[in-house]
Order: sequence, then structure tokens, then C-alpha cells
Amino acid sequence: MSAKQIITPALRAAVHVRSSKLNSEVVKSAAAYLSSAPSGGKHALPDLSYDYAALEPVISAETMELHHSKHHNTYVTNLNASLEKLDAAVSAGDVSGIISLQGALKFNGGGHLNHTLFWENLCAKDSSEFPSSGALKDAVDARFGDFDTMKKDLSVMTIGVQGSGWGWLGYDTNTGRIEAATCANQDPLKATTGLVPLLGIDVWEHAYYVDYRNVRPNYVNAIFDVVNWKAVEERLVKAQG
Repeated sequence: MSAKQIITPALRAAVHVRSSKLNSEVVKSAAAYLSSAPSGGKHALPDLSYDYAALEPVISAETMELHHSKHHNTYVTNLNASLEKLDAAVSAGDVSGIISLQGALKFNGGGHLNHTLFWENLCAKDSSEFPSSGALKDAVDARFGDFDTMKKDLSVMTIGVQGSGWGWLGYDTNTGRIEAATCANQDPLKATTGLVPLLGIDVWEHAYYVDYRNVRPNYVNAIFDVVNWKAVEERLVKAQG
């Protein structure tokens, strides 16, 4: 299905039903989801910039392959299917259908968004080095005092996530400070807290069970050894404007 087929009729229909059937928040939400489709009309699993084995021994090739090609790919597949259903529901003015899809769109859309950032967060161990100067070090020192304290605070929060979810380092555009935060399930950081995501740590068990079984603290402590701090700093500088 082309982008034109997904977006144009649906948005036209959303405007048509706005006054009579849908409140403005539902309309805006549906329009935002539909307009998020890329130019090809469907979201796609992103390629990695490194091999599955590149993060060993911190994260095994087996975990990376399962996590990327199976779990992330499932979010992408289900997101595209949900968008097609949303397109049909909006075009038909099916209020109940639109509302019933919000959970699937949030979960699968968040899963795709979070994982896309997660892969960019990572790099081989010998390429992972926290900067000794610059925007990221300044921001960490200003908020936490030093890198070790930031790592400790973020780790404690991330390990403490009940069930499945994510630990985050995010940027608060209102205060100009970075903050540690957590989100449940696949809830996206910015949509949930307003923070711009800089670094995400996936603590769904599929992210670490093969390598660490159910010992989440060992995984969280180890993952800092394969963080792509250059990518984190680039996001920070962009967020700071």
C-alpha cells in the first residue's frame, strides 16, 4: 500500500468526521499515527551498523539476532497492520474501531521507536568511551555530579522497573537538564514524560535472558560498556538546539 493510499483518504475522512463523531484528541492522534508512515507507506526494520556479534561478550550474537530480527521485526509488522486498520476505520468514520486500535498503535509504535534508538545507542566495547569533555560531560556533571553517579542512579531506576520496560536518560527542554527516567512496557519516553530520549536501556527479558538469565542487575551494569556515547552526545546537542 502506498503512502498516498494510507494517508490521504484517512486524513480527509478524519476532517470530515471531526465535528460530528470524534473529539479533537482522537482526530489528532489518528492523523499523527497515519502521517508517521514513511514515504514508502510502511515502516521497515532498520539495518544495524554493526554485526550481531559486535557487542560480545556483553551481548551475544544470539541475543542480538533474536532481539533485532524477531522481536523488533514483530513490532514493525504489527505497527503496519494496525495502521492499515486505522486507515480503514478513519475512512469509514468508525469511532469505536479507531479507539480500539490506540493500544496496539502505542505498544507497537513505541516498540519500533524505542528499539530503533536502542540499536543506535550501542557499539563495540572498544569504541565505547564516555567523553572527557564536551556537552554530554558538562550535562552529566551539572545534573549528577559525575559519570559514576549518573550510572548508579540510572542503573538503580532501570533495574527497579517492575515487569517489562525501559530505563532512560533524557533531556528536559524546559529546564535544560538531563534526567534519568523509566517507562513501562514500550511507552515512548517523550510521549510519556516530555523528555527527549538520549539513551535507552531495554529491560524486557528478551533483551538479556539468553546471556544473563533473570539477573537483570548484571545486564544493566554490563550494557554501559557498549554504549555509543558519541551518538548519545549528538542527540543531546540536537535537543539543546
